[in-house]
Amino acid sequence: MNETLVQYRDKATQYWKQLSKNQKYMVLGTIVILVAVVILTSINLSKTEYATAFTNLQPNDAANIKKYLDDSKIPYQLGADGKTIAVPASEAASIKLEVESQGLNKSGSLGYGAFEGSNTFGMSDNEFNVKLINAMQGEIQQMFNQINGVASSKVLITVPKESAFLSTQPQESTASVVLNIENGYRFEQPQIDTMYNLVAKTIPKLKYENITISNQNGELLPYSKTNGAIAGTSGQIQQQFQIKNQFQNDLQKNIMSLLGKMYAPNKVVVSVISTLNFDQKTSKQNLVTPVNTADNKGIEISVQENNKSQSSNGATNGGVPGTGTTDVPTYQGGQNAGGQSQSEETNKIVNYEVNRITNDIVSSPFVVKDLSISVGIEPPIKDDPNSLTQEMKDNIQKTLVSIVSASLADSGQTLTEADIARKVTLFAQPFAASTAAEQAGINYWMWGGIGVAAMALAGVAGFMIRRRKQRELELVEEELPPPTKMELPTIDIENVTNESQVRKQLEGLAKKKPEEFVNLLRTWLVDE
Repeated sequence: MNETLVQYRDKATQYWKQLSKNQKYMVLGTIVILVAVVILTSINLSKTEYATAFTNLQPNDAANIKKYLDDSKIPYQLGADGKTIAVPASEAASIKLEVESQGLNKSGSLGYGAFEGSNTFGMSDNEFNVKLINAMQGEIQQMFNQINGVASSKVLITVPKESAFLSTQPQESTASVVLNIENGYRFEQPQIDTMYNLVAKTIPKLKYENITISNQNGELLPYSKTNGAIAGTSGQIQQQFQIKNQFQNDLQKNIMSLLGKMYAPNKVVVSVISTLNFDQKTSKQNLVTPVNTADNKGIEISVQENNKSQSSNGATNGGVPGTGTTDVPTYQGGQNAGGQSQSEETNKIVNYEVNRITNDIVSSPFVVKDLSISVGIEPPIKDDPNSLTQEMKDNIQKTLVSIVSASLADSGQTLTEADIARKVTLFAQPFAASTAAEQAGINYWMWGGIGVAAMALAGVAGFMIRRRKQRELELVEEELPPPTKMELPTIDIENVTNESQVRKQLEGLAKKKPEEFVNLLRTWLVDE
């Protein structure tokens, strides 16, 4: 065994001596890299990977979970703020379930669980009321902590004491809630109203106006309705602002999509400014229309006709001619003329049934009152604005004018073509962004050329150095004298008859002159 090791060592030593200096450096570097890779791999494989299991813990919850992990001998990492606990990633799910099953993570509140295991017998009314209020606060806090976007919460309830005496000004219960909202999260008005409903329905006889909800910055989250009136005007303003931005962005995208097909998308810039009217109106319209539009009549539902006729044979004869007591003297009175008279009267009343239409008209949520569009286009030849022909400008102008005209159709204004044309601006100008991009491209080509030139110079320099070394080696070989023929030691085996003596001579030669012994063996092998 030792002889085998010695042989391997000798072979390795001989191989090492045959290597050049650079080859030795390469071998050593390879060995060092392999050792480093093995060490790093073993460290990573043996290292425990932790995953965050609990965040935003209350101090008492963190203490309970820490005690459970210590008792279970589970490794963990506690955050610097004391609110985060990380456990081994392979056991994170099971640890979460175990902690929740034991009720260790209560988010800093007990809720009605505070009465579990406690005996209320012999407890005073004040103590019971304090525990009851704390339980309600805990339940509300747990509900708020389950809402997405709420990192933690704090609830405070004030309940007036019951009195046996009548009071002209009875006190009312109040509730205050402070929410620690996650960064970048924003609640919509319906979500805020739901929070108010949760608090109002949990506490008996609590009015909405006695509830206050704010965030960690002290900003009020108002309820949308107070005493039947709309109080959350901030929510309406925000909604109107979002509608306006969405309208402008959609119109801008449509124009960009339209012009981007004719020109490159990075060659067009669109700006849209609008004014919207959010005054929503409700009107009632009563219409009466005929059933039969041909003769503009309705349906006859009743007809009443009255016909009346009258006839007479004339007047009776008068008295004795002369002057009566009432007649004017010397005025001759006439005699009544005789004859027949006849009259007719016709009356017709017709009742028609018509269409009676009642329309309740609700106007649209918003109306575009004013609109302005500005479009910048980079000319085909960026340094020549005139390369964008007038025909192209006119086509774009007509398109934009039609968009403005369609958008202002319900504005209630009478606009001429000149008025609409003034709301559209079109200009041709080279963009600074494209110039910078081209400059960057030039810089890339320049640095690329410099890199290629540097690599070429390095290659030429390496070739020259290598060629110079080859010449030096050739000169050294020419100056060296020719190698002398090595005289090998001889052993007169024929004159030695005893094998033991031959073996002793060989062993002595191997110990004293190992190189000559090796050469002797090679000579024997060649002869055979």
